[in-house]
Amino acid sequence: MHEESVSIPSASLRLSGVVRLPEGLKPGERRAAFLVLHGFGSNKNSSNVLAPCKVLGELGYVTLRFDMRGCGASEGEHGRVICLEQVEDTRSCVTFMAEHPAVDPERIALVGSSFGGAVSVYAGGIDARVAAVISNGGWGDGKRKFRGQHKSPQEWARFTNMLQAGREHRARTGKSLMVPRYDIVPIPPHLRANLARDSIEMFPAETAQSMFDFRADDVVGKIAPRPLLLIHAANDSVTPTEQSIELFRRAGQPADLHLVADVDHFILSEGNAMVLGIVRDWLKKHFPAA
Repeated sequence: MHEESVSIPSASLRLSGVVRLPEGLKPGERRAAFLVLHGFGSNKNSSNVLAPCKVLGELGYVTLRFDMRGCGASEGEHGRVICLEQVEDTRSCVTFMAEHPAVDPERIALVGSSFGGAVSVYAGGIDARVAAVISNGGWGDGKRKFRGQHKSPQEWARFTNMLQAGREHRARTGKSLMVPRYDIVPIPPHLRANLARDSIEMFPAETAQSMFDFRADDVVGKIAPRPLLLIHAANDSVTPTEQSIELFRRAGQPADLHLVADVDHFILSEGNAMVLGIVRDWLKKHFPAA
């Protein structure tokens, strides 16, 4: 497969990306394409990005993996991860891929994991150019998601106090209060090795606030009649499984929801045969490469 490094304009910034062309692509041929979105504070070289790019490439799709602003090699304030800005970056990448000579501009889809899954659903809901959406371990209601991640009264108080402290610090100093990643999204120690190399460890409190306010639930129904696939670990120890269940409840048709046992949050990086089979079968039915 052929890869090319690309620079993608978004707002006044440049995003770092890699376009991969599948084997057997003929001169002048246009294929369906996938934008592969990374997770929270991650980057385009994470296993949850590289693994689906490999599978999609083998199936004949053009893929674009890219760093959101402030992440990886992209421009922007390092660590500033704001949900709606990531939606903007995703839409900018749709524009970029629609002009690529190997891409059918009417067949550009999104796939994302965790934070990237939530952004994929939201972007698909508000941008009619997106032809299909796959969300793995995503979420639809930031407040409810955080309530499930900070379960005890003490944990919830600590989290909401952090949000308040961030707002007060910004008002008092004009600067961001920086907070550790695991104070925002707890990840069990045994899963942390799945994080991408060079993942961001400290974030402005505004990142947590933007996630708290983010509601893909409100727009998921607008994806229909374009196809939507939701995949979630049946017992996800990072993002509560009910998040994908509620997204499915609000979605129009065609939409599919698969809850998978014996896997955890980083599903797409595990190479699980059942998960790969679900994705392949769904693509064959709803969004073939050519």
